[in-house]
Amino acid sequence: MKKKEIRIAIVFIVGMFVVYWGINYLKGKNVFSSQEVFYAEYDHVAGLQEANPVYLNGFKIGQVSTIEFIENGNGRLRISLLITEDVDIPVNSIARIESSDLLGSKAVVIYLGDSKEMADNGDYLVPEIERDLKEEVSMQILPLKNKAEELLSSFDSVLVILQTIFNENTRQNLSRSFQSIENTILSLEHASYSIDTLMTSQRHRLAMIFANVESITTNLKDNNEKISNIFTNISSVSDSLAAAPITSIVTNANESLEKFNIVMTKIENGEGSLGMLINNDSLYNNLNNSAYELNLLMEDLRLNPRRYMHFSIFGRSGKRNSYTPRKQ
Repeated sequence: MKKKEIRIAIVFIVGMFVVYWGINYLKGKNVFSSQEVFYAEYDHVAGLQEANPVYLNGFKIGQVSTIEFIENGNGRLRISLLITEDVDIPVNSIARIESSDLLGSKAVVIYLGDSKEMADNGDYLVPEIERDLKEEVSMQILPLKNKAEELLSSFDSVLVILQTIFNENTRQNLSRSFQSIENTILSLEHASYSIDTLMTSQRHRLAMIFANVESITTNLKDNNEKISNIFTNISSVSDSLAAAPITSIVTNANESLEKFNIVMTKIENGEGSLGMLINNDSLYNNLNNSAYELNLLMEDLRLNPRRYMHFSIFGRSGKRNSYTPRKQ
């Protein structure tokens, strides 16, 4: 009887173990393999459920073991990641909740970090959640929305400025400006017509002018050698001038000018004959009187030559040769 009870007990224990193993196997747990548990905390799990897979580089390395609220965590959730594969996970690795298929099933994808320190059993990984389609669209549309709002604001500002600028006075000024532009264009048309008329009427003269210009250029071309010789001679003269003692010449010229200035100063001061002649009126009057008397003498000599030149055998008569002063 006791052996039968022992057998029943053994069968019951084995059955319970098989049931436990079967349940864990269905959940993805392997009780016969080494397992490590890592944790991550999230504000929300985006529909993640227990027994969802954990992937690394597209390969399943474990599953989500538990999802529970953190005590005094303000609604934050902590998930347990049961890792059944023997992999090294750095401490700064990211546990990201992503969609695993088009139906919206969730999974945790491990992105290995670059730390050289490996995470131990029970460590926390860096949490991250994949954006859903709505959030992705919102993130893509948000910059366009902001730019559109800025553009509308700028457009509104431009309209306000245009309304401020294009008031009644401005419109009248613009109208007058367009009228002035029209008058200017008409004036330009008239001027172009006048120029065209002038060119038509003076076509022959213009042809002659161009012919003369062509003749001049032809002469210059024909006398190019002579012109070159002229420039060569000019260059030679300039070289000669450059080689000449310009400094001594300029020095002598300065000395001559200084001497001339001294002479002119003496003349202005009345020194010398020329100075006295210029500055002394009496000398000028005496010279003037002397010239006048000399003129009278020459006139009397011309009119009465016998008074000064007389040839006679018997002598001369003093009465005939007497001098009679000329009345002034």
